[in-house]
Amino acid sequence: MPQISKKGQMMPASPIRKLVPYAEAAKSRGLKIYHLNIGQPDIKTPEVALQAIKNMSDEVIAYGHSAGNIGYRKKLAEDFGKFDIEVDENEIIVTTGGSEAITIAFMSTMDEGDEVIAPEPFYANYNGFAISSGVIVKPITSKIEDDFALPPIEEFEKLITPKTKGVVICNPNNPTGYLYSEEELNTLAKIIKKHDLFLFSDEVYRDFCYDGNKHFSVMNLKGLEQNVIMMDSVSKRFSMCGARVGCIVSKNKDIMATAMKFAQARLCPPALGQIASEAALDTPKEYFDSVYKEYIARRDFMVEELNKIEGVLCPKPKGAFYSTVRLPVDDSDKFAQWILEEFNYENQTVMMAPASGFYNTPGLGKNEVRIAYVLKIEDLKNAIITLKKALEVYPGRTI
Repeated sequence: MPQISKKGQMMPASPIRKLVPYAEAAKSRGLKIYHLNIGQPDIKTPEVALQAIKNMSDEVIAYGHSAGNIGYRKKLAEDFGKFDIEVDENEIIVTTGGSEAITIAFMSTMDEGDEVIAPEPFYANYNGFAISSGVIVKPITSKIEDDFALPPIEEFEKLITPKTKGVVICNPNNPTGYLYSEEELNTLAKIIKKHDLFLFSDEVYRDFCYDGNKHFSVMNLKGLEQNVIMMDSVSKRFSMCGARVGCIVSKNKDIMATAMKFAQARLCPPALGQIASEAALDTPKEYFDSVYKEYIARRDFMVEELNKIEGVLCPKPKGAFYSTVRLPVDDSDKFAQWILEEFNYENQTVMMAPASGFYNTPGLGKNEVRIAYVLKIEDLKNAIITLKKALEVYPGRTI
């Protein structure tokens, strides 16, 4: 019998989606599921984006430019300027979601067996992107006790080998909600300069920074213009996850020329997604103000209520709309499955993402879950009550 590939065997299942069969089975039993496992906001997509699709005049949905529609790239460059990120349309390649941006960035800069350092817990699919690209992820652990701040720079030094080609960060962070400060990024920049590495920065959540904290883009690190590669997406900013439109941004012409060859190999990014994404850039400020206030209210409610539960530790996220939460359980994978398979409270239950899938170091995250506060407060309230009731009777409770 033919064997599957080694890459296929190494590819991890998504901690965000692997429990879907159990959730579907629970729904078939008539249970209501509160989805805290995935960053799918219940916020409405901007009306201007929806109308652009409804009113499109194209009679043929044709291939587009491999780098993305020129009109969208020019408009996107202008929008980045609002965040003090100065780029032009030739320094942007539109991709099929942020996922493809990360994969193309890896493939454009690293060879089979090269290494990239990533503070963990990190977005679980970085592992999948790395395996697809033949790259090895070297984790450096951030801790819940420190609110998942950037680990000491000395720890990065310990991991650097001749195979090390870069560092990848997500800022604000998924799955922790931590926001790296300008000071932390300047500290990291010293390592990047010293060893002439690439700095990959996933900045999908830059709009969501709270409590007066400001986002600082790696594109503004002085002297690193040729080292920095930024990835972005419309999924979260405009609540358009299904549009599948992202981008890769860099001032390094060699990187962009190489990335372009990979972009040509997949022909072009989604046509309909780009129409919606270009229109979404005209979203009125009132939309973002409303969304911003809503996420702060959801975050504050979630943090306060979770920390009231005995044995639960929920740091207060500075950005994005996730928190990595410690639970009094023996194994978060078992618990996340058990709460779907064997538990319900008033005919409802909760779906979460076990945090073990966001760590690369074996054994870490076994008593943590990622919770996405993407549901309205009424639903969050019901979800947290259900979680509290589940923890009271879970056989593997540790406290």
